[in-house]
Amino acid sequence: MTQQRAHAMLPRATHDELARQAFVQSLKVHLASEVSPGNKRVYEQSVKPQIEAALQRAPRDRHDVRPLMKRQPYYQMWSSLQRTSQEMMWDSVSSSVDRQIDTLIDAARQQPASLGSLTLDPAMPIPSYHQAVDIHCQPGGYHTELCRDDVAAGAIYDRAVHVYAMGRMGDLNDDLGASAVAWLKRNRPDFKPRRILDMGCSVGHSTLPYVDAYPDAEVHAIDVGAPMLRYAHARAESLGKRVHFSQQNAEQTNFESGSFDLVVSHILLHETSGRAIPRIMKEIHRLLSPGGTMLHAEVPQYEGMDPYDAFMLDWDTYNNNEPFWGAVHDMDLVKLSTDAGFAADQVFQVMTPSAIEEAQSRTQLLQGGDFAGAGVWFLYGALKAPAAAA
Repeated sequence: MTQQRAHAMLPRATHDELARQAFVQSLKVHLASEVSPGNKRVYEQSVKPQIEAALQRAPRDRHDVRPLMKRQPYYQMWSSLQRTSQEMMWDSVSSSVDRQIDTLIDAARQQPASLGSLTLDPAMPIPSYHQAVDIHCQPGGYHTELCRDDVAAGAIYDRAVHVYAMGRMGDLNDDLGASAVAWLKRNRPDFKPRRILDMGCSVGHSTLPYVDAYPDAEVHAIDVGAPMLRYAHARAESLGKRVHFSQQNAEQTNFESGSFDLVVSHILLHETSGRAIPRIMKEIHRLLSPGGTMLHAEVPQYEGMDPYDAFMLDWDTYNNNEPFWGAVHDMDLVKLSTDAGFAADQVFQVMTPSAIEEAQSRTQLLQGGDFAGAGVWFLYGALKAPAAAA
């Protein structure tokens, strides 16, 4: 388990604040490693036989599992503790950020901005799917601003991700981006994108690995949340990384058509909606240059997954303010891509190991609330057709 790397924007915790955060992290580890496995025993010994008796067949998907499993006292106990640990996490981090918010805002203002840039759009409408719920229970979500030049949402997210992932995302919480980059380097070693766009960048955790991997590229990153972007920009500057951040909706951006060779996202899709995703895909196709690459890092689709595993992974849909989680993991990604203009034979879906060496020895466990617990990531993407020969 890694320790989070300090940087100029990271909230500084007092002894007691750090102790509370460490307790929550330890609780999450205990729930994932010691308590959750009991759910599988309950399923195998009690629930699965009941399903088979009632349906006269083996369970086919998570929908067969859920009605009986959710009524099991053991599962209810684990689920309640899991949700409680989530709320405790936000509380332990938020109190630390609230105490020093003025200092954090001043630190963001004082970053020299000599490398990248920050462009905000106060008139941009916040998507309804962000306003409807506090995504993954973060109070206020990504976009809420409580004061001028607010960076609280970003500061809270930066620290909370490390607690949430139990240190399994690396000391800069960059495992998703680093893993996607590692896959690109292995599978497309000659690929040298000139311009890269990260959609739904939050605080830039996954954006920065592209800066290191492709030092000659111009890297852009967008998000709908101004507090996230202020923090992301200041964080990147403090770490010496050149990124151009702007407040935009991935469904419709102001970039020119064909202006990016690589468009990426990291756990963005499940935080949008059924109407938004097709628009985002069409926008990506518009933005990509001929022969360009689209790449999304997510958790796996449910198709072909063991019904019990899919049920456990779907916990976030019902219990963690991720209402579109289950729906996006049921989507036909090939059809989604072809509807956006990509050729079916240019769409790919692969599993790739975590870029963090320690993570590759994990148990391959996937469950709701055990983010990055498996040590592998699901990558989905497509290549845009090259320009037609003259």
